[in-house]
Amino acid sequence: METGKLFVVPTPVGNLEDMTFRAIRVLKEVDLILAEDTRTSGILLKHFEIKNAMLSHHKFNEHKTVESVVNRIKAGENIALISDAGTPGISDPGFLVVRQCVRNGIEVECLPGATAFVPALVSSGLPNDRFCFEGFLPQKKGRMTRMKLLTAETRTMVFYESPHRLVKSLTQFAEYFGEERQASVSREISKMHEETVRGTLAELIAHFTAKEPRGEIVIIVEGIDE
Repeated sequence: METGKLFVVPTPVGNLEDMTFRAIRVLKEVDLILAEDTRTSGILLKHFEIKNAMLSHHKFNEHKTVESVVNRIKAGENIALISDAGTPGISDPGFLVVRQCVRNGIEVECLPGATAFVPALVSSGLPNDRFCFEGFLPQKKGRMTRMKLLTAETRTMVFYESPHRLVKSLTQFAEYFGEERQASVSREISKMHEETVRGTLAELIAHFTAKEPRGEIVIIVEGIDE
């Protein structure tokens, strides 16, 4: 019996036109779609007229679903993994499924596609030949330890943040990296109200204190001069 395959399929982070023809074809052809939130993904699938079975797969049930997914693929099913937005496994559930498939000798094919931090990094105007992706910093435990380690980072740093924590994070960055450090904040990437604000950390703190941010946020911070 032939083993199936796991397809990791990126979905748009904003504009639905960012969906690739290949992603649509794969989602139509697979036996099952693993979705982070079936309601969110249901809107996307309906838009592209993809009528396929969906199974909820999120960080609260990830460990439970991993084993059954591996067994289904071993039994010959092709399964697609999608997240609410962007490439699965980047700061969202999905890593465990991919890892378990790899460990079981199952073929994993990741399609290229939307990821929020790439356009944010490129449009920041900060060096992008070398960078480190930090994603979401720990909320409490380990946060200050991570900050201290990053004070010596020479590469451009990439962070994800929620709007209500943005000013707090920028303030902490200013404390650890110095308020004159260059940075950039991109929000609502690929959506109608997409915006990138560039400047020193002090300038960004002032801007977003006066103007409350909304939407998904990517912060790009310059590394220390070598």
